[in-house]
Amino acid sequence: MASIFLIGPMGAGKTTVGRQLARRLNQPFFDSDREIESSCGVDIPTIFDFEGESGFRCREERMIDFLTSKENIVLGTGGGAVLREANRDRLKKRGVVVFLDVDIDVQVERTSRNNSRPLLQQGDPRATLLEISRKRGPIYRELAHVHISTSNQRHQKVVDKICNELDKLNVSSKLSANTVEQDAVGTEKKE
Repeated sequence: MASIFLIGPMGAGKTTVGRQLARRLNQPFFDSDREIESSCGVDIPTIFDFEGESGFRCREERMIDFLTSKENIVLGTGGGAVLREANRDRLKKRGVVVFLDVDIDVQVERTSRNNSRPLLQQGDPRATLLEISRKRGPIYRELAHVHISTSNQRHQKVVDKICNELDKLNVSSKLSANTVEQDAVGTEKKE
């Protein structure tokens, strides 16, 4: 089975869904943000404090390169991992990219439970999330082989939908250069 790389905004459920998907597929799960923290010995907000976002993105790029070179894994990436072309190239060429999308209202509610998100520590979180979505949304859509909404979906249902889409793609065969998008719930994204 090919490696599965989950992309999408913060609060989309990449880590929770990724863990359940990895169990279902009997593959190891990695979270790029947790792996960065483990390798540095400090949390991401501390990395942002000392190195800024650009320093963090350099660390993230090295970690994405390392993790995507592993075979048969499920990887949950940080929301901004797609900002660097090198990351996009590695994700697209080394596995199946699944875009986990989420409605802004659900995203605001989910991210409000966690105060360790550096980009949401100043200003209005909703406005920040909308701006991030405006910039990153097209990148997520272009990069993804599969597009699934996690809004108001139980994690197990999202895993079921991902597995159905992976079956359709026949992920054990070589990936085509064409992107296959599937909005699993058939709803339009609100922005």
